[in-house]
Amino acid sequence: MVVVGFIVVIGSVLGGYVLHHGILGVLVQPAEFIIIGGAAIGTILISTPFSILMKLISSLIKVLTGGGVPKSAYVELLSLVYELGQTVKKDGQLALESHMENPHSSSIFSKYPLFLKNHHAVDFLADTGRIIIMGGVPPYEIDALMDADLETHHEDSARMVSVLTKVGDAMPGLGIVAAVLGIVITMQAIDGPPEEIGYKVGAALVGTFLGILIAYGFIQPLATILETTNQDEARYFQCLKAGLLALARAMPPTIAVEFARRTIFADVRPTFKEMESALRGKK
Repeated sequence: MVVVGFIVVIGSVLGGYVLHHGILGVLVQPAEFIIIGGAAIGTILISTPFSILMKLISSLIKVLTGGGVPKSAYVELLSLVYELGQTVKKDGQLALESHMENPHSSSIFSKYPLFLKNHHAVDFLADTGRIIIMGGVPPYEIDALMDADLETHHEDSARMVSVLTKVGDAMPGLGIVAAVLGIVITMQAIDGPPEEIGYKVGAALVGTFLGILIAYGFIQPLATILETTNQDEARYFQCLKAGLLALARAMPPTIAVEFARRTIFADVRPTFKEMESALRGKK
């Protein structure tokens, strides 16, 4: 839908412009694109550490190719919580030690490929599982520990949204910079024919147009969908946290799954019957 939205924005703006008898060729100003685009990239490089920049690029690619957490990922996660609970119930907490030490070679985790692709979730589960196995830490302390971890992860994700939002805020100003440079060029040709002066003024105004359009038609919506995607991923971690906390409190695996299931947003939450069907073969 992000790509569809981009097409709608471009089609609506250019379509309305043509209906007003505008000439599309006038909007083709490579110099304006170079000024605005280059300045925007430069501001990102100045203000953004390399590690955050790489995360931002990765997150944008994920958003453009379909971000968010699907229901199938939640079904996997809840099934994993159930199987961990069944293992503890059958063989004790120490039976999980080898799985937590080497998640990617675990016979349990290997059944859940969507979960294994999320390395943050794998690390979160493994680190928390080690604490539970060690013993001596009450559930409320484990709860506080997981909250601290999730808060750090959330703040890290929010930094990428902040970078994109600030660049969007700067784009109209960069458009004005391009327009001012166009006016300077126009003033150099002020004694020329009216047609030439009009063309140069039009080219200068294209800079302002591009800055505003890119800011509010593309970058700000991207920042919004990235923030929404981060919230979806944060909810995934909250679901995992609820399941682990229930297991730490020695609740039955089925009840632990239900505690975790209730934290999921309604549009992707598996129903009780769906989970019952998914878990039937694991009992």
